[in-house]
Amino acid sequence: MLFVISGPSGTGKSTLCRKVLSKIKNLFFSVSHTTRRKRENEHDGKDYYFISEEQFKRMIDNKEFIEWAIVHGNYYGTSKKEIEEKTSKGDVLLDIDVQGASQIKSKFKNAIFVFIMPPSYDELKNRIINRGNENLASVEKRLKIAKEEIKCYKNYDYIVINDELDKAVEELSSIIISERCAERKNSEEVRRIIATFRGK
Repeated sequence: MLFVISGPSGTGKSTLCRKVLSKIKNLFFSVSHTTRRKRENEHDGKDYYFISEEQFKRMIDNKEFIEWAIVHGNYYGTSKKEIEEKTSKGDVLLDIDVQGASQIKSKFKNAIFVFIMPPSYDELKNRIINRGNENLASVEKRLKIAKEEIKCYKNYDYIVINDELDKAVEELSSIIISERCAERKNSEEVRRIIATFRGK
């Protein structure tokens, strides 16, 4: 099962995903490719695959992405290889922007879409500023994009408001667990149980 997580920059998607991944078994993170500069606390191959614009464009030409988009002036994309490898192990958590989510929706009909919202515009602004790695022009650009992205929430199956991190982690975890339980009715495990009742 594919869980697609989106929301404006600064809503805490990455932190939220990390917490949920450490909490739920057989859930794997799909690492996206990006041309943006690596931040201090990030690791190549874990947070993103950091590549050059030239490499990224070559991957586009080779049709290696299932989705890609230009966000905040940088390229971001999810490779087919990454999804195939991760889905072969279990359920996959995908943290992507609304453009990428729209592309995924057209290709993966059974994917589950979750939109992460900040508690307010002002709180989102504070979070972006408090990161300490954005200049004023960059902050304004992110907020302008956020105003457009927030309008997309109706295209998602679930909404999680990240006002308190622990509460948001519980909500996202609950969504994943409930979707797993719903899908279980078609599982081999349930068929085996039903078979034990036949002829009784």
